Amino acid sequence: MAPPRKHDTDRILDAARAIVLSRGPRAASVTTIARESGAPAGTLYHRFGSRDAILSAAWLRALTRFQERCLAAAAHDDPTETGVAMAASIVAFAREDFDDARLLLSLRPSDLLDASPSEQVSARLDTMNAPLRAELHRVARALGGRADRRALDAVTRAVVDLPYASVRRHLRAGRIPQWLERDVAEASRTLLQALA
Repeated sequence: MAPPRKHDTDRILDAARAIVLSRGPRAASVTTIARESGAPAGTLYHRFGSRDAILSAAWLRALTRFQERCLAAAAHDDPTETGVAMAASIVAFAREDFDDARLLLSLRPSDLLDASPSEQVSARLDTMNAPLRAELHRVARALGGRADRRALDAVTRAVVDLPYASVRRHLRAGRIPQWLERDVAEASRTLLQALA
């Protein structure tokens, strides 16, 4: 059995995320991440390989946490309730994982990195997003009998765009109100029911 790691990966990624959110992506150098996380720069290079890899890992970790919550919410037989639960899960994620939500909703990987996202990161994003895209297709097909471009756009507006826009505004204000999840769910339900 390998010995436990001396420097926790989550602590390193938390430090990178905090630097990016408080001082901007350019401030997140390997030296600064090392200082803030308490891990030596050599450890960061050994574990991740580069500054871009550290920031990609922090962003992908946030996306993984979001995806897990959203897909867990999608476990409904009724397509309207699936969409509503997914929309509400975006608000719940933002409230409970505030800094991860800020990272995901305010920055794209290309905003963080010195170079374009690697083919590996791009492929991983496609793989990670595929289950959510499949759920949106399923909801569109179940509600309107089709999943063409327009139907999918309407479902995406109700399930993704509405909560993202609502959450973004409140992220800038520094907190997610308790009532926002309920309001977004009701608005999403109204939009989805209009598609049936």
